[in-house]
Amino acid sequence: MKKNLLVFLLASSSLFGQNAENTCELVSKINTLLQQEHFKPKKVDDSLSVYVFDNFMDALDFNRNIFTKKEYLKLRKHRLKLDDYILKNNCSFMNEFISVYRMALIRKKNVLDKIQNDPFDYTKNDSIRFSKKNFPFDLVAKDLEYVWKKRIKYSILEDISKLSTNLDSLTDNFSALEKLTKAKLFDANLCQVNSILDTKNQIEVDLQNSFLNLFCTYFDPHTNYFSLAAKSNFMSGLSTSTLSLGLIFQLNEKEQIVITEIVPAGPAAKTSKFEKDDILLEISNTRGTSYMVSCASIDKVSELIFSDTNPTIELTMQKKSGAIINVILEKQFMKATDNAVYSFVAEKETKIGYINIPSFYSNFDNNSIQGCTDDVAKEIIKLQKENIKGLVIDLQNNGGGSIEEAIRLSGMFIDRGPFSILTNNNDDQIILQNEYEGSLYNGPIVLLMNGNSASASELFAAAIQDYNRGLVIGSTSLGKATMQSIASLDSTKEENFVKVTIEKFYRITGESNQIKGVIPDVALPVLFDSIIPREKSYATAFKNESIIPKIRFTPLQNNNFSQLIALSKTRVQNSTIFNKIRMANEEINALYNNLKKPTRLAFTDVFDDVHENDSLWNQFKKIVDRDSNFKLSNTAVDLEKIKKDAFLQDINSYKIQNLKNSPYLEEAIAILNDYNNLVKK
Repeated sequence: MKKNLLVFLLASSSLFGQNAENTCELVSKINTLLQQEHFKPKKVDDSLSVYVFDNFMDALDFNRNIFTKKEYLKLRKHRLKLDDYILKNNCSFMNEFISVYRMALIRKKNVLDKIQNDPFDYTKNDSIRFSKKNFPFDLVAKDLEYVWKKRIKYSILEDISKLSTNLDSLTDNFSALEKLTKAKLFDANLCQVNSILDTKNQIEVDLQNSFLNLFCTYFDPHTNYFSLAAKSNFMSGLSTSTLSLGLIFQLNEKEQIVITEIVPAGPAAKTSKFEKDDILLEISNTRGTSYMVSCASIDKVSELIFSDTNPTIELTMQKKSGAIINVILEKQFMKATDNAVYSFVAEKETKIGYINIPSFYSNFDNNSIQGCTDDVAKEIIKLQKENIKGLVIDLQNNGGGSIEEAIRLSGMFIDRGPFSILTNNNDDQIILQNEYEGSLYNGPIVLLMNGNSASASELFAAAIQDYNRGLVIGSTSLGKATMQSIASLDSTKEENFVKVTIEKFYRITGESNQIKGVIPDVALPVLFDSIIPREKSYATAFKNESIIPKIRFTPLQNNNFSQLIALSKTRVQNSTIFNKIRMANEEINALYNNLKKPTRLAFTDVFDDVHENDSLWNQFKKIVDRDSNFKLSNTAVDLEKIKKDAFLQDINSYKIQNLKNSPYLEEAIAILNDYNNLVKK
């Protein structure tokens, strides 16, 4: 399990007890570093001050139920002065933020303590409003009890509604369910606030880390502050060599712990009950230890997840549909696999090779590099022995990694020439090209990507596209065309770090993928595509700019591309599955973009609101669960390898099942079959 969720939840112990003076020392070092090393450094001025203050307040009170209007106005006097404080090396303002926040939390705790035993009246004509934008800081102290009663009342009705689709059954048992749910919610809220207040220096640490990181993200969204623990966890990868649940968690933008990956053949995968983006609500072991994740410390949650002394774990998860499930998992010893890249032979009319590249990883072994390119080379050799007539390269959900690996991989398919251009803060143009001439694979290529394909993935896809080396299909990529490096703020202590953007990369045409992404040659409908966060979602993202390249390149001649694109577009337009995805996306977009009406705080109203989109979720499931009409098999080499290994067999079956559901792979195969048919004529 990747331990990067700790990056988001743990504050470094090295920061405990640090004062305002230390905050200023760190921010001064960060600013010095960024002014020297950042690709496009910014002045420390009022603009920075406003950005940091507004986002800082949002982080502290996103739901606008902590600070009163009076407290907000008290802190707002700093809104245009943070830059001045920083430049004058005076960070005493942090003490005021800490003090006001602590008092607000104590007040919240007192209110919750007071109202938790009050009976809730569900017959009143109260309602709750929703908004995509933050409400103003207009809370009045005398209204705090009323606000929290409304908030918890809605949460009670919502949680009960999620238990079942049978309204009559829930109504019959409402009294008992309400009592149980109310107690649970108050426990969670009180637990959360008590955890913050009772942990030594927790507020100081959290506020300092948040402030420092916001200072960094003002320069661009990928420049971040790291404590030693955060840096270590950011750099760590997936470990499958211990007892594991077979789940990878991360913290989302709502500060919820969600599943980001399900390890093939692991305990979670075998149940078929888990999906990406499921939210972890509660975790317990067989000895009666149980934690509500919303309030427990990360140390306690991690002990249950990672410890070998807790072999059996019960997880309470919330699905995308809102449904709540409880699953008991027995941890399994997860052996490390040889590599992350994998391949199959897909067959429909002819044999087509398929290679999945989940990331552009690079492993350093002494002075030699053993990364994803080396692993791809091994897979190509195996596939060529199967007499494949084309190759599908899958970069869907590949978030990038090593630019060096992306260049090496480009050279595996393109004989010679430049592949990308780097520019730094001196406007130098650095030409990136493979040091070796000669490609490993010369056959036709179709490259798959989506909105989560980013950075190094985009560099590679752009090179394939610019040289006419293959067709890119799927949806527009994320749009990140920047490179980062991690630098220490003090080489003697190695306690604080900044991941800083130092370069931008451009296509060999001089154009940039920044913001706009790599646009596919054939666009395929993808569920939720329009609401996937892309680079343009970040307020401080770099703009799209072009340069005049100081190089020339010669694209390959491919007279079949226009025909292949036309045939594919016609097929996609007439495809049943892609039309279903289009229609589903229309409903998703309407649901996401339309302003939600206020909901009356009555059980029937909240129940209807919760289950309004049940049919839509069922529709999604049917789309995802369909089978494609192509055969998928292992290469002879892999088949021999997994024949006597049950673990590898499970992994293999899991991957095949996922791919058999893919209309994107099906279309890629169809394009390559079109290519082979055109060549025969």
